[in-house]
Amino acid sequence: MTSIYGPVTDWATDFDHAEPEYNENAPALWAELRETCPVAHTDRYNGTWLPVTHELVTQIAYDTEHFTSRSVIVSPFEQLAPAPIGGAPPITSDPPFHHDARRLLLPAFAPKKIEQWEPDVRTLCKGLLAELGDADVIDAAAQYAQHIPVNVIALMLGFPVEDADIFFGFVHDVIEGINVELEQRMQAFIRLDDYVDRQVREHVENPRDDLTTFLLNSTIFGEPLGLEHVRGSIVLLLIAGIDTTWSAISSSLLHLATHPEDRERLVADPSLIPTAIEEFLRAYAPVTMARMVKEDVEIGGCPMKVDDWVLLPFPAANVDPAAFDRADEVLIDRAENRHLAFGLGIHRCIGSNLARLELRVAIEEFLAHYPRFELATDKVTWSVGQIRGPRTVPVRIR
Repeated sequence: MTSIYGPVTDWATDFDHAEPEYNENAPALWAELRETCPVAHTDRYNGTWLPVTHELVTQIAYDTEHFTSRSVIVSPFEQLAPAPIGGAPPITSDPPFHHDARRLLLPAFAPKKIEQWEPDVRTLCKGLLAELGDADVIDAAAQYAQHIPVNVIALMLGFPVEDADIFFGFVHDVIEGINVELEQRMQAFIRLDDYVDRQVREHVENPRDDLTTFLLNSTIFGEPLGLEHVRGSIVLLLIAGIDTTWSAISSSLLHLATHPEDRERLVADPSLIPTAIEEFLRAYAPVTMARMVKEDVEIGGCPMKVDDWVLLPFPAANVDPAAFDRADEVLIDRAENRHLAFGLGIHRCIGSNLARLELRVAIEEFLAHYPRFELATDKVTWSVGQIRGPRTVPVRIR
């Protein structure tokens, strides 16, 4: 992909989160900005702000008066759906509509409902590991982590699991392809819309017990969901439920490949894994959301104007030393861990129970299958855009 923008000249005044250097070096960049310019700005994407402290990220996340959620992916060319519904409810919805749009999804993601998926997730992980055979070097991201949420979301939505490669393309187009030419961006969304339309039509003709049929049968304000609402929610689940989780799994495995003391400790005491994954979520949180300014406001001494973009880097807030003791260290037995990996406020991730399940089972099964492994190369490829995670994690099995 060719960017419509040139190289970054100054990360405080000309940042671009779609440049590879950003996600690769993000913790160091956030630390520098936190000391020198806690609210960075760029003219790119028609004007974007980047607060990097826990305090400012929290303030904006809870402020629905001055900030709208009608689009959560920064891009210069988005066809913005109007508030309060947005294009992918409920994550793009504002109050008061947001409350009802979120509530209708809650039963599908309730803890008891998600617990029922554990046998399927565990079988999937075991099967992926078995397929790797006795290779000396495997890619823990590309050959393992990336396939887990793709298959789980396909099963939940009732979409063909053999379409996994298509889903990878959608995730790349929507989340990473934000600074490409307009025509390329439009074609990507046309492909996504056409695919979702086909799946919705097929479910209308052949209803079944899955999340797509659940949405088609749902009501809001006493009326059936409109097809645009159904399609938007499917796009949300298809995109948000895949890249976020595979990035969290990949980051966790990268950490274990480079920190043998933590890996050995979890192998010796698997009961520590649930606590460890909360620390992995804090230290390697994948998700940066976005808001748009709907009323002029000053945040951190910065005058934000209507229609400016504001990134909410929850990963940066999670490593702010003002909020966490030894914030730059990964302590897999950290007792108190009120991290922001799943966001804050009305848009806190509705799929957090599912993400935790997938992450826990993925780590349990990988460590059971490969108790000894290490990074096979110094070169790790990172994602670009608002979801941060390693795209490749080559590990050598010992």
